[in-house]
Amino acid sequence: MEIKSRFDHLNINVTNLERSIAFYDQALGLKEHSRKEAPDGSFILVYLSDALKNFLLELTWLRDHPQAYELGENESHLCLRVEGDYDEVRAFHREMGCICFENQEMGLYFINDPDDYWIEILPAL
Repeated sequence: MEIKSRFDHLNINVTNLERSIAFYDQALGLKEHSRKEAPDGSFILVYLSDALKNFLLELTWLRDHPQAYELGENESHLCLRVEGDYDEVRAFHREMGCICFENQEMGLYFINDPDDYWIEILPAL
């Protein structure tokens, strides 16, 4: 059996939904695509997308989890390619104060979001 699939979304849990939505909009231009709220208010799911809308980032806010999430030593990360002048984008992220790691030799850097998830930033192909 050959299974054919496509990427749909990646989920991360966030402690402050509005702060995270604002960060992903400002830093990466991701916009709210859709939202689902639990009838009892226990969770909110917000899906963000880029202009192509073929992959979603799901932000999950849980009412009963106000503390920071323990991310451990897992080196998983999200990666986005940015359009335009890569050095200008890097300078913008530097001004935002969200660059957490740079590898000049490999020509890449990482930013971290308000919950300390790492996001690799690469130039568009």
